[in-house]
Amino acid sequence: MAGTVEQKLAALGIVLHTPPSPVANYVGFVRTGNLLIVSGQVCVDPEGKLIAKGKLGAGVTVEQGNAAARGCAINLLAQVKAALGDLDKVVRVVRLGGFVNSAPDFLDGPKVLNGASDLMVAAFGDKGRHARTTVGVASLPADAAVEVEGIFEVVS
Repeated sequence: MAGTVEQKLAALGIVLHTPPSPVANYVGFVRTGNLLIVSGQVCVDPEGKLIAKGKLGAGVTVEQGNAAARGCAINLLAQVKAALGDLDKVVRVVRLGGFVNSAPDFLDGPKVLNGASDLMVAAFGDKGRHARTTVGVASLPADAAVEVEGIFEVVS
């Protein structure tokens, strides 16, 4: 039976998939003590198709970027579930780091990353409120519009 967090996700129409394997020399997550650090997740759907491709401010809208960031957050949670077996073992979402494939004059990266932040709060309530960094970058793997990494405090 799904835990409380997964039930909240299901009510939002989200079912977690098996996360994809890393494409280079890294792992999807590392646990050290009570921290789970999840590698950056690009904005792919469960079939591996990019939710948004290209640059924000040059063909990709804030709304499309927001949806892409939400997709990254879903992929983060899929990695957390793979690591812990149960999202209810998350004590707190500590930090999200977001990378936005941006045109040089694009200034709305924080609005884009709200797609990831909003999902964490919807899933975990107050435990989902986190510190965050949003950085505009010149490019991302596969020309993905957004990538998000995360740090989670988990039960011992």
